[in-house]
Amino acid sequence: MTLEPMTRDQLAELARRLQDAPAAVRALILETLKSLEKPHLSPTAVAEDVLQKTKGLSASVVEQALHFAREGVRRRVVVTGLGAVTAVGQNVSDMWENLVAGRSGIDYVTLFDASPYPTRIAAEVKDWDPTRYMPRKEARRMARCSQFAIGMAQQALEDAGLSTQGDLGDRVGTVIGTGLGGFEIYQKAITDAAKRGRFRVPPMTAVGGLPNMPAFHISQRFGAMGPLNTIVTACAAGTQAVGEAAEYIRRGYADVIIAGGVEALIGDMFFASFSSMKAISTRNDPPHKASRPFDANRDGFIIGEGGAALILEDLEHALARGAHIYAEIIGHSASADAYHVAAPHPEGLGAQNAMRWALEDAGIRPEDVDYINAHGTSTKLNDKTETYAIKKLFGEHAYNLAINSTKSMIGHAFGGAGAIEAVVSVLSVFRDLLHPTINYETPDPECDLDYVPNQARHQRVNIALSNSFGLGGQNACLVVKKYTPSTP
Repeated sequence: MTLEPMTRDQLAELARRLQDAPAAVRALILETLKSLEKPHLSPTAVAEDVLQKTKGLSASVVEQALHFAREGVRRRVVVTGLGAVTAVGQNVSDMWENLVAGRSGIDYVTLFDASPYPTRIAAEVKDWDPTRYMPRKEARRMARCSQFAIGMAQQALEDAGLSTQGDLGDRVGTVIGTGLGGFEIYQKAITDAAKRGRFRVPPMTAVGGLPNMPAFHISQRFGAMGPLNTIVTACAAGTQAVGEAAEYIRRGYADVIIAGGVEALIGDMFFASFSSMKAISTRNDPPHKASRPFDANRDGFIIGEGGAALILEDLEHALARGAHIYAEIIGHSASADAYHVAAPHPEGLGAQNAMRWALEDAGIRPEDVDYINAHGTSTKLNDKTETYAIKKLFGEHAYNLAINSTKSMIGHAFGGAGAIEAVVSVLSVFRDLLHPTINYETPDPECDLDYVPNQARHQRVNIALSNSFGLGGQNACLVVKKYTPSTP
């Protein structure tokens, strides 16, 4: 019987996990490995040998042994490429420079007439030119979010040193998160038809606005024929997409995944709806002062747009091709509040679960975390609840954590937000540098942690946690670790 040998990293991970395993579980796994190493045994004989050893053991012990073995040999996932289209920069370099400098992308709306609404500001991707990434005719047929998706994915592939010629093949997949995809296509079609008095719309209208179109366009454009998935979990979608993509690689379904999230929802319907909910800030003048996460005078979030892509890759695959590695994804999770369609659970139970499970998946303790990229929307309830959840989970260590909110400068890009924040978390770990939470002027007694106020900070960041808590009580968390090569 021939088996693919474990790598040094897999053996080290298995040994680490076995240290905490019950003695019976540890003994069973070690005896099973010995059986597998006997070259003269057929697969049937190996199975019989293992079954013989399991006699007298409880089902629980066998189940635990299988869990430890599976988790111990799972593939490591690293980040090898980054791309972004945001209100503070249409590439990663510009975005990071502006975030570190504390420059806001929030300004007066230009994409439509916002004058009827109490909020007239947003975080737009200004002067967007899709023809940098595709022919003009193709761009006209594509939703704005799909245009963003092509741009951010191409940037990430180029950064990773991978092909953009449409030939990536069936070991490369695509997982993209979004809230509503190309909703503006439907809104425009209905509005135009109403003005004309008859419903005649372009032939591809029904297809063009579907939420899975950004992921489809990426896979089609770059020939990524592996797993293809769209995560539609509102504000948690981008973070959950990166986590699900990591799981595909862990389980061996793909060697590379283009992962991320994207959104483009700046328009009448969302301004009208969120204005009615009194969820968005009405601090129109000056626009850049409106988003103020964790500040006592916060009055709502700012609608944003854009997205980001990360190239996730199996470590062995990345090393074999000499790829540049930014960081490692070591854990992820998702949870539900099961409480309210819009308001967070008062005690942040879903948020606590998501953070706890992500840390457990990563195999680390709360005190191992250095930094949290917060969901931090600038709403009264969300910021207070997230702070409470962090304090409940991390205890006294909560006061040692550096916490910032990227949304203070880019607003809330819904399904794109978590992916942008994942890129920010990766860069924070890679560069040991944290961007500020801007507009933090008046402390809130209920938000009393270290939010990296107003000035960037150089700080060693070994492990980062990225939070996304969304409408419908959907929560997702991602754990990012500084990449360290295995010791010989």
